[in-house]
Amino acid sequence: MKTQEFANIDFNSENGVGYITINNPPVNTLSTKTLNGLAECFKQAIADQDIRVIVITGQGKMFVAGADIAEFTEAFNDAQKGKKLSQDAQAVMNTIESSTKPVIAAINGACLGGGLELAMSCHLRIAANEAKLGQPELNLGLIPGFGGTQRLTRLINKAKAIELILIGNFIGGQEAEKIGLVNKSVPLTELMEETKKFAESIALNKSTESVKATLIAINQGIETTLDKGLEIEAEQWAQLFETKNMIEGVNAFMEKRKPSFK
Repeated sequence: MKTQEFANIDFNSENGVGYITINNPPVNTLSTKTLNGLAECFKQAIADQDIRVIVITGQGKMFVAGADIAEFTEAFNDAQKGKKLSQDAQAVMNTIESSTKPVIAAINGACLGGGLELAMSCHLRIAANEAKLGQPELNLGLIPGFGGTQRLTRLINKAKAIELILIGNFIGGQEAEKIGLVNKSVPLTELMEETKKFAESIALNKSTESVKATLIAINQGIETTLDKGLEIEAEQWAQLFETKNMIEGVNAFMEKRKPSFK
């Protein structure tokens, strides 16, 4: 197991999976320092060829309880400073979402405001039943500014997204699974083991090229027309025919054996 530390971020890797842990006590807020540490850690995880899947979670009893509200006071009466706070955070979320390595959020506790926006930028989300998820920004006279108004409406139905943002109620992991906000909800004691199973099932059993092609086809295709999306899919499909792993996978299937992807 390899271990590294970044600003308010702990990192280790095992079996092809990189584990990023937000560690900014007491509630793991996404301060500027934390966001910068997350961006740097994520960049290194992407560059590491031994890492095939990335997991993001929080230290202690919190996932991420939100942005660092104290930093907002520095932008009072200055819309440009406020916009920069939003765009800087959005850039980190966009980097995560556009990753060609799968990113899984392991939501171990409070996942609120910027925390939920971080989780929604991940490709998959597994939550503890005990977790609390929500977008309470309107209680501050704000709106979600790290991508929440856009990603929430794309992940669940529009009316429910509007309800969660306007009313600001928190929901548990099981309710989040029911409405499609998370892929799965499990007891907190089982969260990291279940997340590990998800991550290693991809990292150890799928070819890196096909995983990358899947994320490209889905992420690019969903932003365009069906016809254009089908073109993207066909191009990704075609490129895989020139990879050793695709040849190995097809041959293994025909020979009734488990493929050995490199």
